[in-house]
Amino acid sequence: MAEAERSQADGEPVIALVDDDRNILTTVSIALQAEGYATRLYSDGETALKALLESPPDLAVFDIKMPRMDGMELLNRLRRHSSLPVIFLTSKDDEQDEEAGLELGADDYIAKPFSLRLLLARIRALLRRTELRQEKDDRPAQDQENASEPLIRGRLTMDPARHNVTWGDRPVSLTVTEFLLLEALAARPGVIKSRNALMDAAYPDDVFVDDRTVDSHIKRMRRKFRAIDPSFAAIETLYGAGYSFSDG
Repeated sequence: MAEAERSQADGEPVIALVDDDRNILTTVSIALQAEGYATRLYSDGETALKALLESPPDLAVFDIKMPRMDGMELLNRLRRHSSLPVIFLTSKDDEQDEEAGLELGADDYIAKPFSLRLLLARIRALLRRTELRQEKDDRPAQDQENASEPLIRGRLTMDPARHNVTWGDRPVSLTVTEFLLLEALAARPGVIKSRNALMDAAYPDDVFVDDRTVDSHIKRMRRKFRAIDPSFAAIETLYGAGYSFSDG
């Protein structure tokens, strides 16, 4: 059953928390409210999915292991209809959960037990990236055109002002994090971008992210492009060095 900890005030970001551990829900909610966020709490994935689709918050944080519908299924179903920014919580050192969640479309993950300071930092960073994208989307059409020209690299076209991506005129739906990673690669074709450089592009607020996060986002992006073009090979892996984009 959902619990509204505090109703949203004007301009107050709303964070949805989904976890069957009431102690975690309460502790995180109190910390978020102290930082100026409104919170909505859900103790199972099934209840949360309905609420997230009917009345989307600004960001959601949810656990992997939950009753009725686990976090993986919740994320999978959510991504069929929504690009809502998502941070998921996983067991410590459970790399399979981390990779699977990122490949399903989570923007970030944090392993339990986690520090509230780290979670708050990740939330701020993801909300800021989403806010910057929204600011571009809300600009008048003429201002958007003047602000940034579309990035065209071979069959790839990226429109930063509208957060649109196409491959050979076919649309590709990317999360905020995926878009920033691809933009960093495509900006300089053939140049090798280390994982650290890609982290800086997608996480500009000096938030620590490990190498597996970038690798999982890249893997998911490739899968999205290959769904419309099985021969897609524009994102190249240079083992031990990083990634590059080829527009040839």
